[in-house]
Amino acid sequence: MEDNKHSNSPDDLSKCPVNHEALPLNNGDTIVEGNHDSASNHSSSAGKCPVMHGGNTSTKSNVMEWWPNALNLDILSQHDTKTNPLGQDFNYHEELKKLDIEALKKDMHALMTDSQDWWPADWGHYGGLMIRLSWHSAGSYRISDGRGGGGSGNQRFAPLNSWPDNVSLDKARRLLWPIKKKYGNKVSWADLIVLAGTIAYENMGLKTFGFAFGREDIWHPETDTYWGAEKEWLAPSDERYDNVDDPKTMENPLAAVQMGLIYVNPEGVNGKQDPLKTAAQIRETFARMAMDDEETAALTAGGHTVGKTHGNGDASILGPDPETANVEEQGLGWKNPSHSGKGRYTVTSGLEGAWTTHPTKWDGGFFEMLFNHEWESVKSPAGAWQWEPVSIKEEDRPVDVEDSSIRHNPMMTDADMAMKVDPIYKEICLKFMNDQEYFSDTFARAWFKLTHRDLGPKANYFGTDVPQEDLVWQDPIPAGTTNYDVIAVKNRIASSGLSISEMVATAWDSARTFRGSDKRGGANGARIRLAPQKDWQGNEPKRLAYVLSVLEPIASEFGISIADTIVLAGNLGIEQAANAAGINILVPFAAGRGDATDDMTDADSFEPLEPLADGYRNWSKKDYVVSSEELMLDRTQLMGLTAPEMTVLVGGMRMLGTNYDNTKHGIFTDKVGALTNDFFVNLTDMNNSWKPTDKGLYEIRDRKTGVVKWTATRMDLVFGSNSILRSYSEVYAQDDNKERFVNDFVKAWVKVMNADRFDLN
Repeated sequence: MEDNKHSNSPDDLSKCPVNHEALPLNNGDTIVEGNHDSASNHSSSAGKCPVMHGGNTSTKSNVMEWWPNALNLDILSQHDTKTNPLGQDFNYHEELKKLDIEALKKDMHALMTDSQDWWPADWGHYGGLMIRLSWHSAGSYRISDGRGGGGSGNQRFAPLNSWPDNVSLDKARRLLWPIKKKYGNKVSWADLIVLAGTIAYENMGLKTFGFAFGREDIWHPETDTYWGAEKEWLAPSDERYDNVDDPKTMENPLAAVQMGLIYVNPEGVNGKQDPLKTAAQIRETFARMAMDDEETAALTAGGHTVGKTHGNGDASILGPDPETANVEEQGLGWKNPSHSGKGRYTVTSGLEGAWTTHPTKWDGGFFEMLFNHEWESVKSPAGAWQWEPVSIKEEDRPVDVEDSSIRHNPMMTDADMAMKVDPIYKEICLKFMNDQEYFSDTFARAWFKLTHRDLGPKANYFGTDVPQEDLVWQDPIPAGTTNYDVIAVKNRIASSGLSISEMVATAWDSARTFRGSDKRGGANGARIRLAPQKDWQGNEPKRLAYVLSVLEPIASEFGISIADTIVLAGNLGIEQAANAAGINILVPFAAGRGDATDDMTDADSFEPLEPLADGYRNWSKKDYVVSSEELMLDRTQLMGLTAPEMTVLVGGMRMLGTNYDNTKHGIFTDKVGALTNDFFVNLTDMNNSWKPTDKGLYEIRDRKTGVVKWTATRMDLVFGSNSILRSYSEVYAQDDNKERFVNDFVKAWVKVMNADRFDLN
């Protein structure tokens, strides 16, 4: 694999459990700014420039520049449909049905050895480059919040397209352009980028595990992803650890050890060689991608079985990255003025050399090279620390990328040496070395997991190469029945004695785990009744156990899933509450959810899905450095909701009495259990005043008498204090919008309940 800056579980998130940049405390900094270079037609004097500087590429708004501590709702409008040039009616899965997959694969195989003069292939084969392209796209995934990964083609945009660890991947994407141009809308960039690595491995001799299409492109940078607080690339990793010697203290939700890296520093911890320390960082980083030791070792060795690193030159003379390069570079970056700047003179990671004797062939050469030689520390031509063999036979040295009559020393990164000195990794790698077939199968499965982790359940998979085997990390769910009397089930639930709040809160807790980032969680599967979810504090285990004890016999009586029964109960509660408010409405319901079992559930990888706060139920597990309303925005964005949907859901949930532990904060009504718009009416009523208390809460008092009418949290009052949220609250407070409020609440509710019903799409 080319130039991996890697070779490799979330713990206590109490410091800050969410993606800071996505939220109000991002201090207004941009990710990128437009390049006003001296060669442009703009005057160097900003006062003479007739256009708004940064207006085209800035990711901040003028509001946030002036009021950096204001609540920034931009996270809830990411990937607005207006940014999609294909239009709202475009359906990628329908386009995929038109794709000639075999023709595409044939063209991809041909590309691997079709060396281009403008960017020649090492040894005449682009395999290493394309593997690195796919790897660095998928490898940005982290399990803490499900963000990153290759599922959306976000590597095309800043900051990922300009990360130091992604040098030269702009060339790989440009090499793919003729194929993307040919197949057009029938294959997304996201699918094409991930497919490139899989085809590369196949072309070099690996029997891959399979491949699935189905990744839809985004058309705007994912500025809602927190990549770290550092203000410079490759800042010392100490900045994201409480103790750099204890990798588990790395700040969550991060997985990479430094800003701008995919995994770990190839030269060692903070650039200082120490394979044992590097091994510890590798283990933690890959655990934060839900990879175990065997998968980690397989990926490290398999990634470095092919390709090479590039550091034959002076890295300091490289031009600016793609996002800041001059317009004539046309989106390419890191221009290298040294010699040809390509081929043997390429500078990417700064390390220089291949790992194996035959770097365009899938074999066991990595292990043979690693374990059959002694290694010493040397510097590459670019000045990067790497390991080279003390002695090696001439025929074991890899040939030059341009001239096969010339041979060079192989190299190893500190991460590679970690596979030799760490006792656990060493044992695994020796097993691989002695059983090539086992190694190939283990790697193929790990590669498939790496590249498909954020595609979600198999319902999202498309293509002729989709593996039939169900894998536990895919969160499998058996199909549920759809042929039953829904009305009869609801009547039975209605006579069960469950309250509106019990039914609605349980359905909400079951569904709120959904993450659009990696399409995990949700109500389907009813994993709320399994470990670890049944014991999560936010699910109120005692109340949950009682509700399940009532609903499970009903599900059994009708021969349906408990997952459907939980959602039906929530829908029934809403219908009853709407009726109490004088509005008759039927909450839409789609039957067919199934029930997962413990054997189908990777409990460890579900732990990061635990909600640490839920503004919809007015609850926070503990105090965090970010505000409760910011945590609510993070949860909202992960569930795929908009700001108006968040507003109507919070207002409705308060009226239904679904607060955690039955607290009364934010319940601005004397008609609890009726789906009225009272939350908004009383929040916007100027006959009230709002006073903070010494408990971090607020009292709503009658302005004339001073009598306390209600109490509130920040998560309640933000809907009146924030100008945008207040505008939504005022809509629902209007006398003529009582029915709109109920209708909008139901639409948003159904969206949450069906968020993980990929079978309906």
